[in-house]
This record gives sequence, C-alpha cells and structure tokens, in this order.
Amino acid sequence: MHAILPLIETSGFPAIRRLQPTTLQVNLGYRCNQSCLHCHVNAGPTRTEMMANETLALIPEVLDKRGIATLDLTGGAPELHEGFRSLVRAARGLGVKVIDRCNLTILFEPGQSDLADFLAAQQVEIIASLPCYTQDNVDRQRGAGVFEKSIKALRMFNDLGYGCSDSGLTLNLVYNPQGPDLPPDQNELEADYKRELAAQYGIVFNRLFVLTNMPIQRFGSMLVSRGQFDAYLRLLKDNYQADNLAQVMCRELISVDWRGHLYDCDFNQQLGLAMALGKDDKPRHLADLLSGDFSGQTIRVADHCYGCTAGQGSSCGGVLQ
Repeated sequence: MHAILPLIETSGFPAIRRLQPTTLQVNLGYRCNQSCLHCHVNAGPTRTEMMANETLALIPEVLDKRGIATLDLTGGAPELHEGFRSLVRAARGLGVKVIDRCNLTILFEPGQSDLADFLAAQQVEIIASLPCYTQDNVDRQRGAGVFEKSIKALRMFNDLGYGCSDSGLTLNLVYNPQGPDLPPDQNELEADYKRELAAQYGIVFNRLFVLTNMPIQRFGSMLVSRGQFDAYLRLLKDNYQADNLAQVMCRELISVDWRGHLYDCDFNQQLGLAMALGKDDKPRHLADLLSGDFSGQTIRVADHCYGCTAGQGSSCGGVLQ
C-alpha cells in the first residue's frame, strides 16, 4: 500500500488553514466484518488495531472542553469496539450530535442484535454505505450477500423511524463509484435511489452523499495494479474547482486515529501525514486538544487533496456545491 505514497506527496495543491473545529472524527479501529474494494482504510476482519480504553475516555473530555458539536465515529466498523456504546452515551449526555458510519451488515454480527434499537434510542445519525441500488453492483464491490443484508438492515432502521419525516432520526446513504471515475450529480442520483429503493423495497432515507474515491490504500493499490493510477490522479487535477477550497472538510474537522494521534483528515491519517508539527516539534495527540484547538494552523496537503476539490467536490457529508 505504501508504495504509492511517494507519488502522492509531491503536490502543487493550494495552501489552506484550519478554522475553529466543529467536528471530531474518530476512527475507533480498523477491524470490520467486510473488506470493500473502495475502502481507503484497508479495513477487514483480520485487522486488530483498536483504540485503547484510556484513549477513548479522553474523547468526551475533549468534546466538552473544546465545545465541539459533532462526534463522527468511523472505522472499520466502529460498533465492534467494546466501548462504542458507552462513548455514544457520554457524547449524547453532553448534547453532542453523534454520527455512526455504519456498513449496515454489522447489525447481523454476533452481539449486535439490539444495535439498531440502541442507535435509535440515542438519536444517533446513521450514514450508511450503499454503493448502488442494484444487487449485482453492491455485491461486486462489497461481497456476496451484502446487498440482501443491507436491504434488511435498512428496513429495520425504517421500522424504528429512521429516514421518515418528522421522526428526528436521520438515515443518510453513501455512494462511491466502482471505478476510476468522478461520481455523478448528487441530486440526480439521490432521486434515482429514492425512486428505486421505495418502489422495489419500500425503503426511505433522508439524503444520499456521493463521495469521490481517494487514490490511497486498497483503492489506490487497485489503480496501480491496473495501470490506472496516474490517469486517475490526472482526472482529479484536471477537474479541480477553486470554489471548493473554502468548504473542504479538513478546515473544521479534526481526525483522530485508533492510537489517539491527530490528523487534518481521515485520508491524511491513512497516508501517515500527521497534523503539522508545532514549534516544539511534538506529534499531536488527542490529549493536546484539552489545552489547544490548533485553529489557524496550516493544513497538510498533497495530491490526493484534489479528490476533495474535483468537480462538485467531495466530503464526508457529500458534495461541496
């Protein structure tokens, strides 16, 4: 995986600076019950990296101290961390919005039979990956049988009120292209998803987020093996839109890895590009946020950043324009 890093680090991407952080995005670990082709984390069932309980205990303190409004939990499958539910309760007790980046099939893993009920009771926002509304495309990207389980999970969420108007329970879906292409228009694809999922399966949801695939980790390695890496990077650069620069997610988000180390975004985390060092030349850790928020500091950029600014733009919350 790391063989592609030297190709990414040479960059002419414009300089940007951090604003006041509003979102703490925490990767609780790389263990997952799936191994998806587009996964930029390279997560899977054999990964063992999980956040230590002492590190996890710092998260509510940081949320409270810094007045951060949103806790965005990711992985792997974040629900597989033994402290996931206690962390959600602590954050919600502080009035913090919690997002669970859920792969849907996690609901059918051992010990997770009451997960959907728990998430609804805590009013956790669900952002669920569903790369297509057809079975063949989903199973090709995420594994045989995943689509069927995903539909079953979405129905379970709908039965609890998720995605339904006036329920207060938000269910958003995520689309990733299957190959080295920019995603289609988000609004048009969302309309297609809503029409097809409602007609075929009776499923409703709030929003569809379309995300650009980053040329890193598993997806980047696939591009290299097929001789498509340089062409894809050129596609991203050729479609750079300067208007997206002011809205990129790294300006108001701090990414935390399973060790508690800080990064400007989840993609920098996977490339080992730690948050820019201060005058003391000390790597930043979650505990450092108890004494400083790092607003105004330079954000580390590289060629993969063109993925967030190409075309309609891309962020963890969908397009930027």
